[in-house]
Amino acid sequence: MSTPATAPAFSPASQPTASPAPISNWTIDCQLAYELNDPTHFIFQIHAWHGADQQVLAESLELSPGVASHVYLDPLSHHRTLRLQAPQGVLKLHYQATVHVAPRLRDTGAAELPVQDLPDALVHQLMPTRYCESDLLARAAYKLFGNLPPGYARVQAISDWIHDNVDYVIGTTDTTTTSCDVFRQRAGVCRDFAHLGVTFCRALNIPARLAVGYVRFNQPPPDFHAVFEAYLGGQWVLFDPTQMAPVEHLVRIACGRDAKDVAFSTIFGQATMLTMTPDVQPAA
Repeated sequence: MSTPATAPAFSPASQPTASPAPISNWTIDCQLAYELNDPTHFIFQIHAWHGADQQVLAESLELSPGVASHVYLDPLSHHRTLRLQAPQGVLKLHYQATVHVAPRLRDTGAAELPVQDLPDALVHQLMPTRYCESDLLARAAYKLFGNLPPGYARVQAISDWIHDNVDYVIGTTDTTTTSCDVFRQRAGVCRDFAHLGVTFCRALNIPARLAVGYVRFNQPPPDFHAVFEAYLGGQWVLFDPTQMAPVEHLVRIACGRDAKDVAFSTIFGQATMLTMTPDVQPAA
């Protein structure tokens, strides 16, 4: 049985600046450790995305014990995925990288594309998924946002509504929580905020997807982070309803239809996490 890792969780303490200073290069220092009672197979998504607006300048991976592993490209979204088989005992991973992130300029006048004009490869990003039940929340989405002018401003209104109406509360959700659950209980963590953004967008025929990665929060400790992207003006645009850090500073790991595509760790067996420190800093 595969078990997705739980969503990252901590409580935000302050709002990000509206116009963050541009930072081109970031250094990643991610350390994970697990205690295993039996031999266990792992799938990790911790490698920084290489492509689009990101370029991995240097990286290294250390495993203890030195088990065999390999990295492959996900056939759907082309992010990099690490697979390994670990023996009983303690498994430690140490991933380091320097990543260049190109400036992410926001076109606040970007338009939504009619469904008939969308590329074939994006049609699946309109569909309901396990965690993003856009069909079930369609009525709510149209009631809240259907009368707003289509385009960037409408997606920003979705993100702002989630921030203003959903409380960031650790422990209120788990790996089974869906967007409908979050909409009803009005509480969750970053994964839940992002799922709700994806769901509202898809309900309005705007392609949307979950994006996860490394980001330097306004208040430590470091953690993995989830946001959402909407397809506007012919490109993907990042939105972060939690407002926990400048979304332009996200160093992407992966993008997918929902959390089942982008869990940082999927474990085929039983494992106890001992360490999780996905740190990221501006490069000197």
